[in-house]
Amino acid sequence: MATTGKIIKCRAAVAWEPNKPLVIEEIEVAPPQANEIRIKIVATGVCHTDLYHLFEGMHKDGFPAVLGHEGAGIVESVGPGVTEFQPGDKVIPLALPQCRECRFCKNPRTNQCETGWATDKYDVMAPEESRFTCKGKKVLQFMGTSTFSEYTVMNQVAVAKIDPAAPLDKVCLLGCGITTGYGAAVNTAKVEPGSTCAVFGLGAVGLAAVMGCKAAGAKRIIAVDINPDKFEKAKVFGATEFVNPKDHKEPISQVLSEMTGGGVDFSLECVGNVAVMRDALESCVKGWGVSVLVGWTDKYDFSARPIQLIAGRTWKGSLLGGFKVKDGVPQMVKDYLEKKVMVDEFITHKMVLDQINDAIELMKHGKCIRTVLSISP
Repeated sequence: MATTGKIIKCRAAVAWEPNKPLVIEEIEVAPPQANEIRIKIVATGVCHTDLYHLFEGMHKDGFPAVLGHEGAGIVESVGPGVTEFQPGDKVIPLALPQCRECRFCKNPRTNQCETGWATDKYDVMAPEESRFTCKGKKVLQFMGTSTFSEYTVMNQVAVAKIDPAAPLDKVCLLGCGITTGYGAAVNTAKVEPGSTCAVFGLGAVGLAAVMGCKAAGAKRIIAVDINPDKFEKAKVFGATEFVNPKDHKEPISQVLSEMTGGGVDFSLECVGNVAVMRDALESCVKGWGVSVLVGWTDKYDFSARPIQLIAGRTWKGSLLGGFKVKDGVPQMVKDYLEKKVMVDEFITHKMVLDQINDAIELMKHGKCIRTVLSISP
């Protein structure tokens, strides 16, 4: 291609500082180096983790940055040593790598990997190196991906090749939110047929968790959210009941315990709120209840009474749905194409890159499930 080996100038939404609107800028994207690929981003979703970094985490060393980590695109060029990809491949950038060589990748019990930004930069939420510059300054690549840019450069261990038939403006959402919630239910909680589940928080991740609970054969799926407008959407994905904590004087854990004769078999916290995490744990039945932390936060400690775990409950976490992502994300795309998982139903708004701040406001105020931005034609 004409751009191979050259610096590409393109548009990107730059977060120059925390808690401020993003700015559409012209940035320079360097050619891929060894084991890297440069990707033309076609579409991206806006995920709450982007907002977390901008409005909650606000780490001083995490800016300026190009946010976005839920995208899909086409390989523009590859660097030396890349054999898995070639120009023209449809791909999904991954916020979590899978090198297939480290002790974590070789262990079937985890999807962690020793490479990538999360190894020692989880608070900054970006690797130290970047292929982006703007106005002579280095711009960080958020979660190693940066899909709010027309082009990005990534190591091949953090990219998934997908079915060429996949519509990129839909399957981009499988790069994070849907895969995270669905996998938390199926892989991490290991929801069982005939069980009773509670899902706390009905954003895209929570709705995907509802979908995962249904796919696993749960009999009762109780959706918990303080916004009653979300229940009709939750029903589409398989929720059987809805509870608004604001409608009750008693703690939500007590309400769920009374509804289920002692607590649910599985609960999934999809908010990223430490108080809700404890509520979810305490909503589980003693003896065998499993509660999974899915919502992203690193700002506060969480706590529980030891007896909650001594009594037989299990408390665990899930990152990107427990999928080994280079394997799991292409399979999720295949399942979508075979109509085994829903994706279109998550999309409530479609916008373009210039409307990025409008998309952020929609999510900030709970007015959308997922907004998909068209990045490149």
